[in-house]
Amino acid sequence: MKITQLRNATILISTGGYRILVDPMLAPKGSIPALKYATRSRRRNPLVDLPADTEALLSTVTHALITHCQKGHFDHLDRAGSKWLRERQIPVFCMPEDADFLRKKGLVVQPLASGRQVFLSGEVTPVPCTHGTGLVGSFMAHGHGYFLTFPGEPSLYLAGDTILTAQIRDFITWEQPDICLLPAGGARFDLGGEIIMGAEDILAVSGITKGVIIANHLEALDHCPVTREQLITLRDKQGLGERLRVPDDGETVVLQAAPPD
Repeated sequence: MKITQLRNATILISTGGYRILVDPMLAPKGSIPALKYATRSRRRNPLVDLPADTEALLSTVTHALITHCQKGHFDHLDRAGSKWLRERQIPVFCMPEDADFLRKKGLVVQPLASGRQVFLSGEVTPVPCTHGTGLVGSFMAHGHGYFLTFPGEPSLYLAGDTILTAQIRDFITWEQPDICLLPAGGARFDLGGEIIMGAEDILAVSGITKGVIIANHLEALDHCPVTREQLITLRDKQGLGERLRVPDDGETVVLQAAPPD
């Protein structure tokens, strides 16, 4: 399995003959308004360009997978991403609550159900997200993460945008995914607490999983303060080594299934 970090939460999963594009935010740098306003250095999003080879990577895409997309969550599906999917008629997997919203954009929608189910040549299990709590959380689209399994490949838990909840702790502890791909940017608005995991949550997950953690949702949006350097420092201090990967945009992580016991 190859996981290519494009930008923020946008990744490309390569497994077998499938190339699955997750949460495409494809807008040019600085083309979307800021998410934080109580600051002297307001910055428009995305903060960085897509990698130089993005067009070539996108040309291989066979399917798309959306974790959440409503209530203004442009960082998981923006206008450029919708247009790209629509023009190429890429099959788009999502949860039922997002299906009509995506159909109205002219996308080829394939809704998933709850619970474990067939997905391409493998299986998928949706896992509910909690994208913040309190007043801020009430305005958010919470969405789902996905646990993906394919024959002969490492199992992948793609968390989506979520804080570290008891449900997610229990899921990771029970399923022990080979890979946990987690949002680590510690995003927060001008008011309220974190709406996704941060550095301390990544450390907490490292204590309950035997697998590899891949951190993303980093350094691409103005409301995500956690940096790659901070996570690398944490990794080195805690002796996590290859168990914590912090890929740069454009970098591909290659992982193999764990050998049977």
